Amino acid sequence: MERFVRDGENGSPSDRRPPNPLAGGYRPFFSASPRVVSSCKSLARHPSLVTVDASEVETVSEGFEAEFVPVVRSGAWADIGFRSSMEDVFVCFDNFEHSCGLRDFGVGPSAFYGVFDGHGGKHAADFACDNLPRFILENKDFPGEIERVVSSAFLHTDSAFAEACSINSSLASGTTALAALVVGRCLVVANAGDCRAVLCRRGKAIELSRDHKPGCNREKKRIEESGGYVDDGYLNGQLNVSRALGDWHMEGMKDGYGAGPLSAEPEVMRTRLTQEDEFLIMGCDGIWDVFLSQNAVDFARRKLQEHNDPLTCCKELVDEALKRRSCDNLAVVVVCFQARPPPNLVAPRGPVRRSISTEGLRELQGFLDGLSN
Repeated sequence: MERFVRDGENGSPSDRRPPNPLAGGYRPFFSASPRVVSSCKSLARHPSLVTVDASEVETVSEGFEAEFVPVVRSGAWADIGFRSSMEDVFVCFDNFEHSCGLRDFGVGPSAFYGVFDGHGGKHAADFACDNLPRFILENKDFPGEIERVVSSAFLHTDSAFAEACSINSSLASGTTALAALVVGRCLVVANAGDCRAVLCRRGKAIELSRDHKPGCNREKKRIEESGGYVDDGYLNGQLNVSRALGDWHMEGMKDGYGAGPLSAEPEVMRTRLTQEDEFLIMGCDGIWDVFLSQNAVDFARRKLQEHNDPLTCCKELVDEALKRRSCDNLAVVVVCFQARPPPNLVAPRGPVRRSISTEGLRELQGFLDGLSN
């Protein structure tokens, strides 16, 4: 199986930006031996998992439920931006079990996507990109208990990287991690950090992840309960994210498996895909620094209506972020759930209200008076 990781833009470098040393680079991923997996008959929620507002995610409009099968296709693009080094990577598997040599899950399409935004070096991002999908696949409960399996895979990846760093200290670094799995009609998104996943549902942006910033009330409370502190928006005065994989070399950040102010445990969200669901945008914080969620959905939707190509759409999103002067590395994945481009939306027409101004009434009255004379 190959993972496709593009570390930078294929075009010529700008005079204002450093050249990308790994433009268009692809490297082999891992192979998995065949094994028997159970079908996804139910996706039980793990009680510790935090989800987005169920009224937004779980709501299915009447008439869009019956016999829908997603047609999954994706594109991805990354650019070094205005930074001196590239620390973002991504992974896209439109056919997860086939790529891994597994038998069909029997529940329709299966796919995996990830965006990893490294800091302090690229080693943690590369490690997570290589190993997070593997730990998901190796779990005997996958895909049946998918939410718990994904959460466990994040923690397993984090602890495995800690072990790797203990052997080779030069690997010391950290990364945020955003993953999305499609199993049949189930879409599961897991996030640790400030990457973001946004679903387009008939043109409306629905955020399927929450940015983990130290200053957020919920995160600040968790940090302080874990013995940390927030100083000017930074965790322990050092990191501007409150959840990440790696960073084991930073004193006071992590205290054993899953403990400490810096958490590797993801928040996991799930939704059931319908014909209303058009595409998913997964981007690093460099994208969201210059795009609001609805703004990105509107932009991507217009582009997909023009050419219906998720890869081209990703490049256009990155190019637009550069035009808007995003200062970070840029990486984005777009996953389409339909074969056709997004349809034109026609707003329902309400009752037509007619009114006439006071001046108009006077003119009308004068006209009528003239007729009577």
